[in-house]
Amino acid sequence: MTESRPTIAARLALGLVFAVFGLNGFLHFLPMPPPQGAAADFMGALAATGYMFPVIKGVEVVAAVLLLSGRLPALALLLLAPIVVNIIAFHAFLAPAGLALGLVVLALGVFLARQYWPAFRGVFQSPERHTPAPAVASAEA
Repeated sequence: MTESRPTIAARLALGLVFAVFGLNGFLHFLPMPPPQGAAADFMGALAATGYMFPVIKGVEVVAAVLLLSGRLPALALLLLAPIVVNIIAFHAFLAPAGLALGLVVLALGVFLARQYWPAFRGVFQSPERHTPAPAVASAEA
């Protein structure tokens, strides 16, 4: 599949966002203001698990590499989908100041999902629509 310039631009932009913020989770090169109130409680609970932030940030970095390299962009979008949903929910309910960037990330993700729709088509088909593969005869039978 040949990608259009807007698709390449969106893929690179989304990859760059997640590369920067994913790596920042490990290297702490961008100062982040401490969250307040319920947002701080939520972030504190995630940090207290000891594993949640490394998993989230690790997935972000892996997905960013897939997007930036152009390899398996649909897989990258699948990996990022729950993270993007959480970004939107977090900023909509707990920290509205960051909602604009979340909406940009959501828009890029939706645009790219539409561009790579053939890769997702099978996920949205119910099992009844698929013809089962014929059974392979066993050598022991």
